Amino acid sequence: MVSLLIAVVVTAIVFDYINGFHDAANAVATVVSTGVLPIRTAVLLAAVLNLAGALAGTAVAKTIASGFADPADVTQLVVLAALTGACIWNLITWWYGIPSSSSHALIGGLAGGVVAHAGAGAFKWGALGGKVLVPLVVSPLIGFLCAFVLMIGLMWCVKSLRPPTVHRVSRKMQLVSAATMAFSHGSNDAQKSMGIITLALVAYVTAEHAVPDWMPSWVMPSEAGAVPFWVILACAVAIALGTAAGGVRIIKTMGTKIIRITPLQGFAAETAGAATILGASHFGIPVSTTHCINASIMGVGASKRISAVRWGVATNIVIAWVLTLPTSAALAWVSYEVLSLVF
Repeated sequence: MVSLLIAVVVTAIVFDYINGFHDAANAVATVVSTGVLPIRTAVLLAAVLNLAGALAGTAVAKTIASGFADPADVTQLVVLAALTGACIWNLITWWYGIPSSSSHALIGGLAGGVVAHAGAGAFKWGALGGKVLVPLVVSPLIGFLCAFVLMIGLMWCVKSLRPPTVHRVSRKMQLVSAATMAFSHGSNDAQKSMGIITLALVAYVTAEHAVPDWMPSWVMPSEAGAVPFWVILACAVAIALGTAAGGVRIIKTMGTKIIRITPLQGFAAETAGAATILGASHFGIPVSTTHCINASIMGVGASKRISAVRWGVATNIVIAWVLTLPTSAALAWVSYEVLSLVF
C-alpha cells in the first residue's frame, strides 16, 4: 500500500527531526555551559555539522536496514509502529529533560513491532546482543576512560601555564572539539532513520514482488543494502533542522547538572565522545551518542575527584538508558495493535 509507505517515510523523517532537537545537547551542551558560545550560535553550528556528518557514510544505515530482521518479516505497519513507539519515548524523555538514546528507542521500537507482527522468533536477538547491548555497555565505558585519561594528560601538560592562558587557549580548542562532536553525531544518528526508511522500501518491494512501473527507479535501493541518495539527503536535512530547533531542556541537564565544567574539561569530554562515536560509525555500529558524551562528561569529572560528578543525576540518566529499549518496544507493540485497527 503506497499510502502506508508514504506514512512510514514521513514518520521516519519526523523521528529524525525529533532526534535532532532531542540530541542537540550531545554536541553543544558543554560548549554552552562553559560560555564559549551562546546557545543559539552553538545549536546552529551543530546543525550545519550534523548535516555534514549525516552525508559522510551509510554503514550504520545498512546495519539498521538488514541487521535486526529479515525484510520478509517486516511490513510497513511494523516500521510505522516502531517509529511511533520511538517517537513517543523520545518526546517523553525530552519533556522531562532526560538524555535518553534515540538510537536504542528506534531499535527497541523495531523489536516490539516485529515481535507483535511475526512473533519473538522473527527478531534477530543475537544481533541485538552483539550490535546493541554490548556497545551499550562498552561505548560509554570507552568514552569515560578516554575522557578520564585525556583530562589527566591535559592537566599535566598545562600545570606550568598561567590559568588565564589555559582558559583562553582551551576556549579555542573547545570550538574544534564541539564541531567534531556535532559531525560525529550526524554520522551515526541520522543513519538510523536512513536505515529504517530503506528497510521500509525493501519491505514494500518484497510484499509487492516488484517495483511498480509508475515509480521512478531512483526511489528504491539500487542493490541489496544500498541506501538511496534521496533518503540520505532527506534524513540529513531533517536532523539538521531538528538540531537547529534546540533541545534546551536536555542541554541544561548535560551541561550543568552532571558536573560544572571548564572549557578544558569540555574539550576533553567532547574529544573523547567524538572519537568513540566516529569509531562506531566507521564499523557500522549504531551506538548511542547520548550515552557516549554523558559518560565522557562523567569521566572528566571523575578525573578531578569522584565527588565532582553529581551521581544522583547520573543515576537517573542510567535508569533512562536501561528503560529505553524495553519501554520503546512496549510502546511499539501497543502502537502496532492500535494501527492494525486503522490499516
